[in-house]
Order: sequence, then C-alpha cells, then structure tokens
Amino acid sequence: MSRSSTTLLHASMGALLLASVSAPALASAATDGAAAEAPAAADAADSEGMAAIVVTATKRETDLQETPISMAVVDTQALEDRHVQSMYDFADGAVPSLRVATFEARQSALTIGIRGIVPLDANQPAREQGVGIYVDGVYMGRQHGLNAALFDIERVEVLKGPQGTLFGRNTEGGALSIISKAPTGEWGGRVEAGAGNYGSRTADVHLDLPKVAGFSVKLDGVIQHQDATTENPLARQAGWNYYNRKGLRAAVRWQPTSTITNDFAYDVAKDENTPFYSQLLNYNPNNCANGAQASQPACTLPGTAYTNLTGGPVKPLLPGVVVNGDTRMGEADIGVPQQVSVDKTHGFTNTLKWNLGDELELRSITAWRGVDATQWDNSGGAHRPPLVNPPLGSTAAGCTTAAPCAFSRYSLADLRQRQFSQELQAVGTAGSIDYVAGLFYFNEHVSDDAATPSSMGAVAIRNAAGAITGYNYVTIPFCTASTPLFAGKAVDGCSIDRASEVWSKSYAAYGQLTWNATGALHITVGGRYTHDKKKGVLHFSRNVNYDTNPPAASVGYEPLDAAWNRFNPMATIAYDVSNDLHVYAKYATGYRAGGASSRTSNYQAFDPEDVKSYEVGLKSDFWNGRARLNLAGYIMDRKDSQVDISSIQFVGTSSFNNLVTINAPGTTKIRGIEADLTMNPIEGLTLNASYAYTYTKIPPVFISATGVYQNFYIVFTPRNAASGSIDYALPIGGQDTTLKFHFDGNYSQATQAFDQFATKNDSSLIFNGRISLADIGTGVGRSLTLSLWGRNLFNEQHVFRRDPSNSLPAAPTTSTTTGGIANVLGDYGNFNAPRTYGIEASVKF
Repeated sequence: MSRSSTTLLHASMGALLLASVSAPALASAATDGAAAEAPAAADAADSEGMAAIVVTATKRETDLQETPISMAVVDTQALEDRHVQSMYDFADGAVPSLRVATFEARQSALTIGIRGIVPLDANQPAREQGVGIYVDGVYMGRQHGLNAALFDIERVEVLKGPQGTLFGRNTEGGALSIISKAPTGEWGGRVEAGAGNYGSRTADVHLDLPKVAGFSVKLDGVIQHQDATTENPLARQAGWNYYNRKGLRAAVRWQPTSTITNDFAYDVAKDENTPFYSQLLNYNPNNCANGAQASQPACTLPGTAYTNLTGGPVKPLLPGVVVNGDTRMGEADIGVPQQVSVDKTHGFTNTLKWNLGDELELRSITAWRGVDATQWDNSGGAHRPPLVNPPLGSTAAGCTTAAPCAFSRYSLADLRQRQFSQELQAVGTAGSIDYVAGLFYFNEHVSDDAATPSSMGAVAIRNAAGAITGYNYVTIPFCTASTPLFAGKAVDGCSIDRASEVWSKSYAAYGQLTWNATGALHITVGGRYTHDKKKGVLHFSRNVNYDTNPPAASVGYEPLDAAWNRFNPMATIAYDVSNDLHVYAKYATGYRAGGASSRTSNYQAFDPEDVKSYEVGLKSDFWNGRARLNLAGYIMDRKDSQVDISSIQFVGTSSFNNLVTINAPGTTKIRGIEADLTMNPIEGLTLNASYAYTYTKIPPVFISATGVYQNFYIVFTPRNAASGSIDYALPIGGQDTTLKFHFDGNYSQATQAFDQFATKNDSSLIFNGRISLADIGTGVGRSLTLSLWGRNLFNEQHVFRRDPSNSLPAAPTTSTTTGGIANVLGDYGNFNAPRTYGIEASVKF
C-alpha cells in the first residue's frame, strides 16, 4: 500500500469514529462487518425493528449490536437458504472476511482464514492454524475432519480479529464458533430428505424427547452423498469431488436443580471423499529451455539466482493428455487408481454450569476428541512430475512392458490425532463490573505419515524401425513391500516420504473486566497468559528410518523440544451514542505457536508469530429499526510471520514434497475495512450486503542460501470481497404456510495460491438460490416444507487453486546456480465445484 493510501485508511478510520460521535444521524456505521449473513434470516421487521441477535463472543449472552467485536453471525435459516451442509460450503464467500479452501485438492483438510491470517499448510502435526475453530466451546486442534457433515446448528459466529484473551493461542485472525441446538425437553423434531444432480441424496433426523426426571435428550443423524463430478476413465476407480458423509450425535441435558445445568454430547462421523480434479492448465508457459537463465526471464524460480538452466529440452506431453485452463473437465484425460479418502471423527463434550445468581456462574467444559484420516489422492495424474522421458519418434530404450515408465504421483497419507481439553470459567457481574475469568488446559498427540509412489506406467508402442509411435497406459504395482516400513493404512508397504509424531500441551489463565462507567460508557480490559510446550520427532524422511538409522550430522536433524510463554492483553472503549448507535475502539493481540516442518529432512523448526490489532467501529440501527449498518476499520501488524516455501524435489525417479516454514523478518502489514448492511424495506423482504477490503504486505525476505531477496504473499485473501442476498417471505391464504424466496451472490477478487509465487487464482462470482413452500399444515401437529435449491446457479467456473511449481525450474537440492528443467510441464490447478441443485422435503412435528 502506498503512503498516500495508508494515510487515507488511517484518516477514514478516524473519521468513522468521529462522525459517529458527532453526528448520531449517521447511525449508519457500525464496526462489525457482520450480522448480515445470518439474518437475512431473522424474521421480517416488526414495528419495533429487526429482532435482536444473541451471541456468546464474550463468554456471556449479549446483543450483537451492543457487543464491541466485529463479527458475523450465520443462523439456522441462513444455513438452510444457502444449502450449507459442511464447512467447505463457506468457500463461496458467504462471509467476505472468512476464507475457506481445501488443502491441495483434498476435501479431507480445510484451510480457514480470517482477515489475512491464512496458513498455506496447517496440514502438518507440528503446525498450528491461525484461526481457532470451536464447536460448542471446544477448541479443535486440527483442520482435519472439519469438512464432516454439520449437525443441527443454531448459529455460526465468525469473530474477526485477534481473540487471544478469551479464546487463546492460534486465534490471530479470529475465531469460528459453531453452536449446536440444545435439547428442549419437549417432544418434537423434524425429518428431512432430498435428492439432486450428480446422484446427490441427503437424509436428516433431529429428535427431541420429553424431559424425564430432569433429563432431556436430543438425537441427530445426518447422511450426505454426492457422486463424482469429474469421472475417472479407469474402471472401478473413484472419480473426483465425491463425498459420502454420515454422522450421529446424542446430547443429554441434566437439570437436577434450577441452578445447575449439565450438557453432555457425544458425536461420531465418517466422511468419505475424493479430491478435486487437478487439470493441466497450460504447457511450458514460461518457455523454459536449456541455456542461460537470463535469456528466458520468465523461467525463474522465486528465491533462486540460477545462471544456467539444464536438463531440457522440455518433454512433450504424453499422448491423450489434455491442456485445459478454461473449463472444468467432466472426465479425466487419463484414468488412474483412486480410492476414497476417509476421515473419522469422534468425541464427547461435557459442559457443567452452576448459576449462583447474577454475581457468579461457574462453568466447566471438558472434552476429548479424536480424528483418524486416511488419504488417497491421485488428483494430478499425468499432470504432475516425474515425467516420462522418450518423446514420440525416439528410438531410445525404455518404457517396456517389463519396465514401464512410471508417472501419476499418488499422494498417500495417514493422520491420527487425539486431544483432551479442560476449561474452567467464572462469569458474573459485581456492581458495575462484568467479568470473565478462566483456566485452560489442552493436551494433543498427533502422528502422521506420507508416501508418494507412482501409480501408472507408460509402455511404448514402436514401429518396425523401433521408433516410438505412441503409448499404452497401465497400472503398476506400488506399496508392495513384504515387510511394511510403517504402520499407516494408506502407506502400508510403501517407501515412506515422511513420518512424524508430536506431543503438545498448553496451559492458560485469563481474565476480562468490563466497567460500565455510565449507562453509555463501557471500558473493557483483559489479558491471557499462555505457556505452550511442544515435542516432536521425525521417524522417517526420504525413506530413511531415523529411529534405527539416525541421519548424518550434516543433515542437521534435531527433534523438536520447545516451549513458549505469551501474555496477550486487550482493551476496548465502547460508547452508546444512543439506543441505536454504538461505537468502539479496540486494541487486541494474538499469537500462533511455533513448530517444525515434517516435510523437511532436518525437521526444520520455526518460531511463533505475534500480531497486534487496532480497530474502530460502529454498529447502528436506523429507519425506525428497519435497517442495520455495521462498519469496522482495522490495522494489524504481525511479527515473525510464518511463511511457507513449497516445492517438489526430485531425487532419482522419485519426487518429494518439500515445504520449509520460515519466520519472515520485519512487520507484516494487514489493513482492512468491513461493512455490512441489512434492510427490511417492507414486511417480508430482507436485503443484505456485506463487503471486506483486505490489504496485506509481507516485507521481502533475504534467502541466505541463494543470496537474493524473495517476495512472499498471503494466500486465499482477496483484496476485495463482497456478498449480497435477497429474501422474501409471502404468507399464503392467511394460514401459517409461507412462500419463501432466497437469492445470494458472492464475489471474490483473485487471490494468491502460494506464499512464494506471484501467480494468482481466478476471481469468482457465485450465485445460490432457494424457493420453499414452508409450514404446510398436514394435521396432528405436523407441518411440511418443500424446497428447490441450487448452488452455483450459473455454473460459474474458476480456478481456486493454481500451482505454478511444475512450470518452473526445480528447487535446488545441491547447486544454487544451475536449475533443472527436466520435469517442467505446466501450471496445474483445480476448478470450483459445478452447479448443483436438488429438491428437499422436511416434516416438522
């Protein structure tokens, strides 16, 4: 950002706050780029205005508009209108500041970011997320398993900006809090079923049982299925973008007295899925060839200073390989072995609340959870190295039936995670002071492994002169060792790229006080002390067993054994200009723990990163309560940013995914503005518009190995993003039956795909819609709702992940002056999901 634009942002933020205090008539400004998403949902405005939205962002129930935190709320109705079945469905940009993407092409692990805090690879056991994910108050330690089916959700709260005081470490960008519906103690429930294109089918059962002896029980069951949207030509092999999810949840609420409530919940889920298809988007787009690197400036790997390029000429494409960077492919060009990946999640949560009056409520949140993920990802096929050598017309030996030329890198991995957490809270009011205090303990054990065997072979077809005229493609044996090297299910019998194990513990104590100095002035201060300990080992790297064959000292391998202490303060001044206009200024901090990269042979460690945030905002209701406008402006400075350098390294005929995480020196700047407008101009009609502007800049990093400066970027964070929705409810025949219309649009500017590449993904504009005939009376206390829904209604096609690493020289393994182009092929990437649509029926009783 230029100096002038920075000054403009600072001035606009100051003007925002000043204008709100001096001109209450501009009650149109409110900091929370938020509430919109949800309540297009809320009921149409009545004579007293829009309904209040209750949130728990401060560990107590408060009105969204009176809570000095920038946040978005997506409620039950909004989730239904957008046909949100899993967390990945938020990837369309429903909340502009919230970014959701898959890791690589895999649906089994999600990348989640808020306000430019988005780690490229939180997929490793010793790497932490930058946004905290909470389910019913319980922190989820891994991003694996997050794409499982959602159960009966009351609302999703998106808390923007650092939440280090109340929510703890790894909440630099914010927190995503998912709140489930609690048992009611009254007989009731609903049954839903649906079907759609691509063989999709859904079935939900949500049942509340009557209270008996103080016990209330709620049961939820979910089934979601979709066939592949890109077919696999190889017989009896799974296609791409397939999923089959099943889950069960049982919740029991025990209320032995009027002051004690104990909520126990157990859930188990299984998510079978395949990755998005990785298409070859172009061929040798940088015109790489042997010779001086200076003569081909586009063929440059960032962070290197190659003087020469060797290993060419760039190999021709295999026959049958399709180059398509414009449209989503419905069938792969070459069939490959592909199994479904399987995520299994399970766990329990017990929340005990003892209300001793307004002065004090004691709480205990105890949870144990586990994730088992088994990955089979062959999304790249012939679009990823290693490449087949002899070109057509060549008489070179090789690629025979006995020894096919191997290709199609099959990425196999296992992950096992177990976590236990205990949190104690005291929440209450003492005179004019509202307070929250707590103690937190977290214990996590994670292990993983990975292998990348080639799964296909090319057999040359030769003419009488011995020249190659074409190829036949065959599957080749892989992972066939008689004595498996490692116990992982996916890598059983494979040559192991890596295997690691990590033990993490976190201890914290926190407190927050709000002094209600007057009826309008509220001053909040808080702080959290955190002590983190992390130990990790690399069992295997590059098929070397470090447990039995410790690497040479020159490798530089060291087990991880580190501890970090942090104190994260916050302070907020909030002022109620009127009942309809609230302003605030906030200072907050956060931190993300350090770790080590298991994708490096030395288990390279990296340090924590810290962020400071300065924010001002307004929350306002106007037009007799029929309109709500919230605005927020913020400045975030992050030090020791954890950035990733991702590459494929080639050793012989094998390839390894090498990812080095380093701490970028200097201060990473993140600046932004968020706005949200909700209006009820007439009864039954709700209009919503949300916008987020996010500017990010990481200072160039000096790469000592090559002696050059390298630019780094923040991934999956658009400079501009916006969403809007229209909802209209029309009563039918004076009965409870209502005809409902919903239509939403979501825009995102092009984003970065990798930390170290300037290459961008595509911009996107996705529309979704739903038409429902709701609450049709069927007698005996039952009502029927029929719906027709569609996602990506206009079948918009964009590349959401573009990988240029295979169109550039290889990463250095020895020489830092000579780059190899033997495996240059082209950019490959993944298109978004195609248009999906279907019908649903729901019976409520």
